[in-house]
Amino acid sequence: MNYYYKNTKIGYLTITEENSAITCVLFGKQKRDGEFVLTPLINNAFNQIEEYLEGKRKEFDIKINPKGTDFQKMVWKELLKIPYGETRSYKDIAAGVNNPEGSRAVGMANNKNPIPIIIPCHRVIGSNGNLTGYAGGVNIKEKLLRIEHS
Repeated sequence: MNYYYKNTKIGYLTITEENSAITCVLFGKQKRDGEFVLTPLINNAFNQIEEYLEGKRKEFDIKINPKGTDFQKMVWKELLKIPYGETRSYKDIAAGVNNPEGSRAVGMANNKNPIPIIIPCHRVIGSNGNLTGYAGGVNIKEKLLRIEHS
């Protein structure tokens, strides 16, 4: 595994890659197992995230491989369907994965998303429209949603 961190408009991000796919986007400087190196794939991921943060990119076209349970992967796949600039509730996502009573389980899967920003868990909000927790902090979630609505 390779990893690298650098400062962005929303603070430091750490990105990891393994087997030619991005496996994590983490908030802050995170030391990981593996080699600290800016590979072409990690560099491309940083470039795409920076373009997104500048409002110049609406979709990511980078190979990802999030690690998780089958249910988590199903939820993350559903998150990728949320269009840029739109939000969904946990209940909406639960219905999308054929588990209409599974809002809480969807919330837990959202919480475990290893590739935030690229897998847009920030686009999931409470049914009442309130922003809920986010790995990078609710203030970062709010910034990401503001970028998408401008």
